[in-house]
Amino acid sequence: MASAQNGDTVKVHYTGKLEDGTVFDSSQNREPLEFKIGSQQVINGFEQAVEGMVIGDKKEVKIEAENAYGQHQQELIVSVAKEQFPPDVEPEIGKSVNVQDNQGTQYTMRITGSDEKSVTLDANHPLAGKALSFEIELVGIVS
Repeated sequence: MASAQNGDTVKVHYTGKLEDGTVFDSSQNREPLEFKIGSQQVINGFEQAVEGMVIGDKKEVKIEAENAYGQHQQELIVSVAKEQFPPDVEPEIGKSVNVQDNQGTQYTMRITGSDEKSVTLDANHPLAGKALSFEIELVGIVS
């Protein structure tokens, strides 16, 4: 039976957990995740874990932050004056907002703090700095 190789489009079922066992994502009650190995559609460590699997294989892998969403970067956290915030947007902690820099580049940031004068925004991925564990089952190789 052929194993999943770089360039193959694969279908997997997975459950992702944090180190404390909290499930942060799962495909179990929906269609399997489909992606092309080597196309960087999923985190690097996940691609590496699937490569070499054959249909029906199941495995559990731990992926360190460097091969997942990277380390948490303090420089991606900024505080902006509340006056710079759109008046129709309530600065609710955990809410994602789109912001644009002086060059016109768009970023999605999460609101992580708010007081009377300022709003704190974080451009780090919510899973940055975390080691992740995945239970993976290869259910198909499309090409």
